[in-house]
Amino acid sequence: MIKPHGADVLQPRLVSDEAMRNALLHEAEFLPSMLLNSAGAANVVMLGGGYFTPLRGFMNLADAMQVATDMQTTDGLFWPVPIVNLSDDVGGIDVERRIALRDPNVAGNPVMAIMEVDSIEELSVGQLDTMTENIFATLDESHPGVATFRNLGRFCVAGEVQVLSLSYFEREFGDTFRTAVQIREEIARRGWDKVVAFQTRNPMHRAHEELCRMAKERLDADGIVIHMLLGRLKPGDIPASVRDACIRKMVEVYFPKNTVMVTGYGFDMLFAGPREALLHAVFRQNMGATHLIVGRDHAGVGDFYGPFDAQAIFDELPKGALQIEIFAADHTAYSKKLHRVVMMREVEDHTPEDYVFLSGTRAREMLSKGIAPPPEFSRPEVAEILMKHYQLEARPPAVGE
Repeated sequence: MIKPHGADVLQPRLVSDEAMRNALLHEAEFLPSMLLNSAGAANVVMLGGGYFTPLRGFMNLADAMQVATDMQTTDGLFWPVPIVNLSDDVGGIDVERRIALRDPNVAGNPVMAIMEVDSIEELSVGQLDTMTENIFATLDESHPGVATFRNLGRFCVAGEVQVLSLSYFEREFGDTFRTAVQIREEIARRGWDKVVAFQTRNPMHRAHEELCRMAKERLDADGIVIHMLLGRLKPGDIPASVRDACIRKMVEVYFPKNTVMVTGYGFDMLFAGPREALLHAVFRQNMGATHLIVGRDHAGVGDFYGPFDAQAIFDELPKGALQIEIFAADHTAYSKKLHRVVMMREVEDHTPEDYVFLSGTRAREMLSKGIAPPPEFSRPEVAEILMKHYQLEARPPAVGE
């Protein structure tokens, strides 16, 4: 199986021994506490699950700045996005002190991790600008990732973590949420060698389905891991439970048995385009995938990135930065000429009139009215699940709700 990034074995920060975990939770009740923001909590989940191997915790300012500018830590490890714990509230926290990190996404703010604080450093305005512009390629706060990142806080709290909880993900998404450790174990159990990962934050329509099928066939892969984001997205996005149901139904009906794993991970979408595509590749390598599908405007938002910037950045990497490879995909659409989904660059004889196009806005309008999108766009079984969701969303609240 492909090796984890920068290590021979996965290095999950989750404390798996129950007695040790209970002892640490008891200790945490007597430690100074820091309430994480959602981004910090998401990083703890990824560190705990081994997705961020070989990192042992949150980066200090020197590492964060060098990762932002040069995509490597001060020790020379390739890493595309700073993994930081930013806050404006560092009262009661001292360096060389153990603190409890608390979960902002669960009632009562239970302890997520214990952290050995190595440093607390304040970012200057210039450092924050530099970090933001390198990660997102813009300082425009209409970009949702920029707006979120710049409001996380000005103090960088760094140090190793012992993770004691993976937040609400195991409880709310027990059938789907998996750590990198668990996915590697399942890949090994199935005997897969060449494995394609597909990133999604949306229900999969026909083009996504066919893209997975194309990648598996063209790479002669043993299986596909559909790896859906279960963390925070942006307003208006479809809830994870609905996406999960849609994807599982599509796989059940339209893929051969034992060729697809449906899994999810707990992280907050950054919308950082090319840099986030690289981060996706890092943690897909850590979970055991040999290839990552990178399509048009991967991890992008609005018009902030070119349609294939997220593919081009892989060509700029130094040799050996990553072992995982990408399957570079063009825009896909249903061809009325060929009666199947195609990659548009591969059918030069087509004109726009030869494709079935449907914008996301138009599809949502149809679904909310109980109208199924055309079968060329969405499988009927998937459309049925989505129609129920949109009709429920559009329903006026009952008296007393």
